[in-house]
Formats: sequence, structure tokens, C-alpha cells
Amino acid sequence: MTRKDTTVKYSLSGIKRKLSRGAGKTRNDAPEASRLGDDFWKRARIVMPAGKTSVHLRVDSDVFDWFKKQGQGHLTRMNAVLRSYVEAHRG
Repeated sequence: MTRKDTTVKYSLSGIKRKLSRGAGKTRNDAPEASRLGDDFWKRARIVMPAGKTSVHLRVDSDVFDWFKKQGQGHLTRMNAVLRSYVEAHRG
């Protein structure tokens, strides 16, 4: 099975341009939460992305602090480093 790379990279200036145009994380056609109604929220369930496993991982404090100081997405970046290591050693 081949992994499809869906990574999108933006520069800080690119992100600022998107935000200045009014583009945010929420799609323009997304319904407002208040219009979804109580029934929707009663049936709502958390769905974890396929292929991800939640783990409790102990790492050195200085390593974690370094990643966290890089800003939001630090866990995603830590995963990317682990993935790079796996792919480099997979042979």
C-alpha cells in the first residue's frame, strides 16, 4: 500500500496573506454551529483519523520543550521526525 502524501506547506507570509483575505480554518460553506440544532450535538461522535494510534510517550523534557517552542503543531512535527527516521531505516 502506497501512502498518499497530503502534506501542504505554507510560509508565514503565505499564511498572513490568506488570513488578510479572510481565509481561515473554517470552510466558507460550513454551517454555523448554532444552526445545527441540539439533535445534531446529541448524536455527534469523535472520529479519530484512520491510521493514527494514540499513545502515551515519555520523551526528554528538553526535547519536548524544543518542539513546543516551535509553536502550534509540535506533536505533528514530532511525528514527522519519527516518520523520517522509520523511512530512512526501512531499507
